[in-house]
Amino acid sequence: MTSDTRQTQPSPGQAEALRELIGRAKYVIFDFDGPICRLFAGHPAERVARDQVEWLEKQGRLDVLTEEERDRPDPHGVLYAVAARQPQRSDLVVALEALLTQGELKAVPKAMPTEYADPLIRTLAARGTRLAIASNNSARSVEEYLSTRGTLGCFAPHIYGRTSDLRFIKPHPKTLNHALRSLGAEPGATLMIGDTLSDFGAAKNAGVRFLGYARSAEKAEVLTEAGVHPLGIVDSLLPLLEVVRAL
Repeated sequence: MTSDTRQTQPSPGQAEALRELIGRAKYVIFDFDGPICRLFAGHPAERVARDQVEWLEKQGRLDVLTEEERDRPDPHGVLYAVAARQPQRSDLVVALEALLTQGELKAVPKAMPTEYADPLIRTLAARGTRLAIASNNSARSVEEYLSTRGTLGCFAPHIYGRTSDLRFIKPHPKTLNHALRSLGAEPGATLMIGDTLSDFGAAKNAGVRFLGYARSAEKAEVLTEAGVHPLGIVDSLLPLLEVVRAL
C-alpha cells in the first residue's frame, strides 16, 4: 500500500532551504499535473488509456503495442510507446496525441486542485514573481483548468505543453527553455516545482533549480535517489506558501 502520510511542518533546516530556494527565485516554472492539480482524479487515466487502445484496434494497429502495453493504465505511456515505433509526427502519432488531448480536456471538470496550489500561485504573482508552466500535458488542458480556477492570468501567455512532436517532452528541456525565453529569465534566477523524474531531468537540463513535490514517501524516495536533496522535497505546498507569505 502506498503511504500518503503528510508532514507539512518543515524542520528548521528545511524551512531555511525553502527560504533560500524561493527567496532567490524571480521566476517560477510549475509542472501542471501534480503540483497544481490531479488532472485525472475524477476521469481516470485508465479510461483514457483504454480509449486509446480501442482506437488503435479500430485502426487495425494494435500491433504497435505489446500485450503488456495494451493493459498499461497510463495514457502517456501508451502514446510514448507508439511514438517510439513510428516516424516522428506520423499520422498515427498525431491522431493519438489529439485523442489524449481530448481525454485531458474531458478530465478538467473533475480535476482535483492540489491543496494550497491556488493561494501559492496567487501569492507568488502578487509579490511580482513571474510564473510559467512547462508540462507534458497539452497546453489546452492546462489553460482550460486554470480558467476554471481563475488563475490563468497568473501564467498566460507563458504556458508550454505537449505537442505531437514527442521528441521534446520532458526531460527534454525545450518547454522550460521556451518558458525561460518568453519570461526573459536567467536560469540561475529560476525555480521549477515538479513531482516527477522527468521534471527534475528537464530542470537539470535547462540549468534551473528544482523543488520536488511528493505526495507520498515513495515518490519522495524516487526523487531523492535521482539526486534531489531531501530538504528540497515537500509533501505539501503549505510550507512553501508560508515562506512566500513571510518574504
